Amino acid sequence: MKRSKLYKSRLSSFDRANAYSLEEAVKIIQSMPKPKFDETIDVAFKLGIDTRQSDQNVRGAVTLPNGTGKDIKVVVVADGDAAEAAKAAGADEVGSAELIEKIKGGWTDFDVLVATPAAMKEVRTLGRVLGPRGLMPNPKTGTVTDDTAAAVKESKAGRVEYRADKGGAAHMPLGKVSFEAGQLLENAETAIGAILKARPASTKGNYVISCTLSATMSPGVKIDLKDILKV
Repeated sequence: MKRSKLYKSRLSSFDRANAYSLEEAVKIIQSMPKPKFDETIDVAFKLGIDTRQSDQNVRGAVTLPNGTGKDIKVVVVADGDAAEAAKAAGADEVGSAELIEKIKGGWTDFDVLVATPAAMKEVRTLGRVLGPRGLMPNPKTGTVTDDTAAAVKESKAGRVEYRADKGGAAHMPLGKVSFEAGQLLENAETAIGAILKARPASTKGNYVISCTLSATMSPGVKIDLKDILKV
């Protein structure tokens, strides 16, 4: 694969064979040569789970203390009081049947979809549109709820979802490169803590096999697993 000059210069700024502490990894990424936009920093995990087993799925959501640096667009499918509460909480769009039809037509210009349990019967019909984009509401991530106001506020404040794929990999955004190092470190510790707490009881052996930090256009920086256990 052909790499850009920027990528190569970033690659030469640290030793990829090394594993670093969270604090060191954040410093390495923030000191790399920068592109012309404010990149997002992600944390990625390789987990020792068997995703073929239904009791070993790792999925959930966590609110990052310093947000993600992104303006999150939240849409809510609800009626009555739940709809009014969502509007008051700052939802970008609220509706029921007409909103479902709009999404069914291919509209997915939003980051989070919240729905009440009563609305889920109709929302499930949107599986082909929402599923591939990871937008389907789920009780495990707090996006299927009657407390629509809380769901909207948490999403706007920096709640991020995580879900292990078939290969056992999961990732989350931690914020922008322009954040203060302490903010990114605090977000990283919160994200890692959520992954550790989500460990399935039936998992055997090493749960976190590897962890890396990376910016949008950077190589991954390995994190020392001993540092993760401190979290």
